[in-house]
Amino acid sequence: MVTTEIVREALKDVEDPELHMGILDLGLVYDVACEGSQGEDVTVTMTLTSPMCPVGPMFKQAVLSKVESVEGVKNANVEITFSPPWDPKTMASDDVKLALGIW
Repeated sequence: MVTTEIVREALKDVEDPELHMGILDLGLVYDVACEGSQGEDVTVTMTLTSPMCPVGPMFKQAVLSKVESVEGVKNANVEITFSPPWDPKTMASDDVKLALGIW
C-alpha cells in the first residue's frame, strides 16, 4: 500500500536544481495525496521558488519520475501552485534557513 509517508520518503532525494537543497527541507511540497484502494493514485502539490523558474518543467518532471518509481504507484500527478507563494522564512526547515542566511 502506498502512503503519504512512503512518497515523502522518496521525495527526500529530490533537490531544487538551482539551490541544490532538498525540496522537502525547502518547504516546496505543500501536499501529498494518496488515493485509491491501495493509495496507488498519487498527487503531489508543490511550488517553485519563483513563478518564473527557468527549470520549472524539468524540475516538475524530476518529481513526477520519483513518485512514479515508488512501488505500488499506478498514476502520478504533480500540480504546481503559487498559492501561497513560497516563503523560506516560514516554509523552510531550520537547516535550510541557516544555509540561506535567513537567520
